[in-house]
Amino acid sequence: MPSILIIKTSSLGDVIHNLPVVTDICKHVPEARIDWVVEEGFVDIPALHPRVDRVIPVATRRWRGALFKPSTWREFGKFRRKLRARDYDAVLDTQGLIKSALLSVLAKGPSYGQDRKSAREPPAAWCYRHTYTVARGRHAVVRNRDLAAQALGYPQPATPPDYGIEPPDEPLPADFPKDYVVCLHGSSRASKLWPDEHWIALVAEMSRYDLVSVLPWGNSAEENRAWRIAKTADKAIVLPRLRLRHLTVVLGRARAVVGVDTGLVHLAAALARPTVALYTDSSPELTGVFPADPARAVNLGGPGKAPLPQDVWGALSRLQVL
Repeated sequence: MPSILIIKTSSLGDVIHNLPVVTDICKHVPEARIDWVVEEGFVDIPALHPRVDRVIPVATRRWRGALFKPSTWREFGKFRRKLRARDYDAVLDTQGLIKSALLSVLAKGPSYGQDRKSAREPPAAWCYRHTYTVARGRHAVVRNRDLAAQALGYPQPATPPDYGIEPPDEPLPADFPKDYVVCLHGSSRASKLWPDEHWIALVAEMSRYDLVSVLPWGNSAEENRAWRIAKTADKAIVLPRLRLRHLTVVLGRARAVVGVDTGLVHLAAALARPTVALYTDSSPELTGVFPADPARAVNLGGPGKAPLPQDVWGALSRLQVL
């Protein structure tokens, strides 16, 4: 049974964009046993794919801030032992960063990655035993699938991406709204945010259609924004802070999802929910939501071109949400 290790540690959107690689591998190497190294905060995502055998959490983000603490090195030692507990036939780094390439060196098995012209950080290519050219200027999902196909020797995929995941079969709270739209208003970069007044206008319009707007949050700034938006509408609720697995349940049962360029909006598209993604500072051509069925999602805006509330409303109409 071929044993394959995938290294894609972060960010959330990048991890989600890598899920079709697992499905592709299993289609062409059906007996493969697949492990995945991922940042500790994102372990719930690879675990959703039924063909991922073992998820190995790493904490490079947290360790960087505590390099001189003995506890950090004890944790790293445990991680290294877990990583090296299995011999791999292939160690596939689809991240293309120096940190991910160094992790591939720690693992037991030949490493595969992008060459210097393709990797996001060219020196990463020095760490791999085998390197491949992966053309830039294409969507991240396409590039991931391209690298895996070259590394493992199967034809380049021509099919739509199959993320291979479903929301966990867990109940929502009894008082949760039955018909709701998730509004993903938070992002790690201020330049990716959609103006509060646009959210307020959109949420007010959804209230008029008896759609409940559900607002998640992940930090105090996002919680404050959620309450600012929610208090202006009759039908809007602010969620408690949820772990990623529970957010997946909420997203997976939504009537639709509207969100800025954040990992959760990509998760909604991967779960095949009708999704409207809002871009203000990045290019949807390269990192937009990329569902298996293009009719299930709409990317709006781009660098310096924030969409308007009426654009979102029109997109929801085209998705037959209304």
